[in-house]
Amino acid sequence: MNDERLSTFDAHRPLLFSIAYRMTGNSADAEDMVQETFLRWQQVDSSEVQSPRAFLVTIVSRLCINHLQSARVKREEYFGCWLPEPLLTASGQRDDRRLDESLSMAFLLLLERLSPMERAVFLLSEVFDYSHSEVARIVGKSEANCRQILKRARQHISDERPRFEASPEEHEELLQRFVSASVDGDIDGLLSLLSEDIVFYSDGGGRAAAVPKPVYGRPNVTRLLLGARKRFVPEGLVRRIAEVNGQPGIVNYVDGRANSIVMIDVAGDRIRAIYFVSNPDKLSRIPPLVH
Repeated sequence: MNDERLSTFDAHRPLLFSIAYRMTGNSADAEDMVQETFLRWQQVDSSEVQSPRAFLVTIVSRLCINHLQSARVKREEYFGCWLPEPLLTASGQRDDRRLDESLSMAFLLLLERLSPMERAVFLLSEVFDYSHSEVARIVGKSEANCRQILKRARQHISDERPRFEASPEEHEELLQRFVSASVDGDIDGLLSLLSEDIVFYSDGGGRAAAVPKPVYGRPNVTRLLLGARKRFVPEGLVRRIAEVNGQPGIVNYVDGRANSIVMIDVAGDRIRAIYFVSNPDKLSRIPPLVH
């Protein structure tokens, strides 16, 4: 492969990963999809490609659709709650709030309600701003069919689609207050921060401490948090705030390695969801703690 073709692919690599990660919810799978797209790019006759960007987006989108169709069985057999793999993101590098929103745990979990084709059509249309005709060419469907698919996808998730109601600074302040109340065992403080219909999700993948099913309601989540504080906090835990999936989150380290990640979803001045990921497979890409 010549340098020009390689540089063309590298220029589109961030976009391809962005699509693949939102499609799969997993960094390793997304990178596999991008790598396979690169292999296809190597094999194609460049004189037959009018638009490299359109070609590459088409390949990675179709690979992701096929991957999700085959991965659904594995997802159903997963031990406990399945959460997307947390992704450390760089603050201050994006101006489009939709891209931040589409990275959030709340949004990625909503996408799980969609079929692979619905997910692709919805993301390409709603997040990446492709037209109906472009989406149709990418996924290999008619434009009329894509319009119907998009309509169904919107209906599936429109009522619960998350909105950023707090600024990053307000989100971080709420996160810090939540951590302080949890560490101190401050029951009143926790109750004042959690919404009545809060949900706690935890993903240990059967390999780390986690609650196998979602926990619903402020009293139940408060009891869980206070109990976990006594039973599941390892010695030498170090907490650091980092941007995770476009929002402030907490990375917990033990012996310099990521042990778990905590993220919250905010509605107004209350926390409406807590996401706790301790599956070591989903933390292996988090850089070690640098003192």
